[in-house]
Amino acid sequence: MSTTALTHKGAKQALSLNSENSISEEPQRITKKSHASHLDIDTDSVSSLTAGSSSDESSAPTTPSTYFPESNGRTQLDGGSAPQTPSSQRKRRASTKLISSSPSDVRRILGGRGGTQYVGKVCCGGGCCFLSAPQQQDADFNFTPVQAPTNDAFRSLGIALGPLSLETKLTNTVELPEMTMAFESLQVEITSHSTVATHPPSFVTPHPPYDVFSSKVYHARELTKSGAEKRTYHFDLDVTDYPAEGGDVDFVVGGAIGVCAPNSAEVVDDIFIALGIPSFVRDKRILLRTKNGRWPTIWGEEQPRELVTTRRELLTWCSDVQSFPPTKMILRVLAEYAEDPNEKQILLFLSSAQGQAAFCDLRTGPNITLSHLLNAFRSSRPPLPHLLSVLNTLMPRFYSLSQDPHVSCQRDGTSRRRLIEIAVTVHEAPNWRGGPRTGVGSGFLERIACRIQEAEKNNVSVESLDLRIPLFRGLMANPLAREFKSDGPMLLVGAGVGIAPFRGFVQRRLRSANCANKVWVLQGVRDSLLDELYSGEWGVEEERIKKVVQSRSGKGKYVQEEVRNQADLVWYIINAVDGRIFVCGSTKGMGEGVEKALVDVAMDKANLNRDEAVAFWEQKKAEGQYIAVSLV
Repeated sequence: MSTTALTHKGAKQALSLNSENSISEEPQRITKKSHASHLDIDTDSVSSLTAGSSSDESSAPTTPSTYFPESNGRTQLDGGSAPQTPSSQRKRRASTKLISSSPSDVRRILGGRGGTQYVGKVCCGGGCCFLSAPQQQDADFNFTPVQAPTNDAFRSLGIALGPLSLETKLTNTVELPEMTMAFESLQVEITSHSTVATHPPSFVTPHPPYDVFSSKVYHARELTKSGAEKRTYHFDLDVTDYPAEGGDVDFVVGGAIGVCAPNSAEVVDDIFIALGIPSFVRDKRILLRTKNGRWPTIWGEEQPRELVTTRRELLTWCSDVQSFPPTKMILRVLAEYAEDPNEKQILLFLSSAQGQAAFCDLRTGPNITLSHLLNAFRSSRPPLPHLLSVLNTLMPRFYSLSQDPHVSCQRDGTSRRRLIEIAVTVHEAPNWRGGPRTGVGSGFLERIACRIQEAEKNNVSVESLDLRIPLFRGLMANPLAREFKSDGPMLLVGAGVGIAPFRGFVQRRLRSANCANKVWVLQGVRDSLLDELYSGEWGVEEERIKKVVQSRSGKGKYVQEEVRNQADLVWYIINAVDGRIFVCGSTKGMGEGVEKALVDVAMDKANLNRDEAVAFWEQKKAEGQYIAVSLV
């Protein structure tokens, strides 16, 4: 979901083997280069952003690569002597002593007690430190090679099985996870109207003690043009009847809402089919008994529960079946119920020390969904309660408000409706069936937007569709909202949908006459003709306060380069009373690039070295003057 999501990160873990060389070279000398930037700043009037010349970054110090002696085609950490250095280099005495170079050394040092738990805090958690290659097969014994499944779903996984056979001895296999819930039939049949397609069950409480609010979609439209690399939609959501909550809490500039997005009906039905669950029981009400924990409530108390629900409700609203990479617990459950011996052995292999490398490749490659795994290992049909016991909870997605919530409203006859606005960029990932698949939250919202677009083409009233989005008011105290001030100069730097919350900042500033000339915007886009968001919708003469930087059109410049060009403006704002710099965009690429540019500005303007410049911006973060928010 690349949305203006202040979100929860569910992230993949890149697995690597690192070592520090105890004898290193001196870093190369850093050559300082100046950054040309020219801008006349008039603090009493709106300043125009001017592009200055861009300069290259200073060359970074380099560190010699660590030497890994090769043996038997595998990289090992050698506890012996370090590689010989050139005679011209002054030798230095090592300050550390290698006491372990393998998992067996760790177990020896720890006395065989608690080794796994101890090193688990500093490793990936998947057991890479106990990686073990398959044992050599006895040439005098007949072994049966594993026959890989021939379906497209398995082939797309790209699992490297090596010399795996049905007789291969596997060690350190993950224990079968406990089944933490059970389904029971109801003594008395309960009939009620199902809202599974539009609203989560009442026991889903992401914002306790308050219920999830069903917000009517007033309107939706696409902000990007045909041909844009990513699709972004704007939504107007009706919150007129949002219930009052305790304290002085309201929707605020820079705040965010939580959206409870369901798994799509197609994905849920595909899982039902793969598990062999008949259609007549999917929507039948059952009694769910859980042993402990918060699931399926999200933020309820950790305790055993008895709830009346359906299998479809649980798969649709409570368990995440596509956002997280597969875990060994899921693979172990699939192995337990696999009827085909070849599939069982492959799944056990992925759950063992011998299959650790293949498992790491599986986790760090393209994101694999539960449906993908079930279609790859078709003989495995675990009971739904056992499968739900090892799946992650489906969490809400957070989206920043893209307007001043105290300004946006719409007259409907004689009534006055209160609207909030959000912008959502659709996340897509490869699908093993071909073509892309969308993220849970962005896909849900795009389906609603497409229904509205289709209705408008057919002259059907959007009001008659009665489209709803389950949401709650959350994160009103996030960094964007918390550090927004009604006075003092501001520089707003955003790329893609990260620019959306800053539209609300500008709208709020325009309400105060003495602040209208104290805000500047740097907006990064790929191509302004295709994906410049909210062009002409800032409520001000945009060319006076906003500079659009295009990375795929014209000279092809990134927003971090414009930050360097506007060094005078940056330095004026960060040193002014109540001056603030806000950055919103992806952490990788844009976020890191802007931070490096700000460091370069401090080095140039204050004659600091790099470490001092980094410390300067860290101090500004602590003081609330430099606020950087990343997108998922």
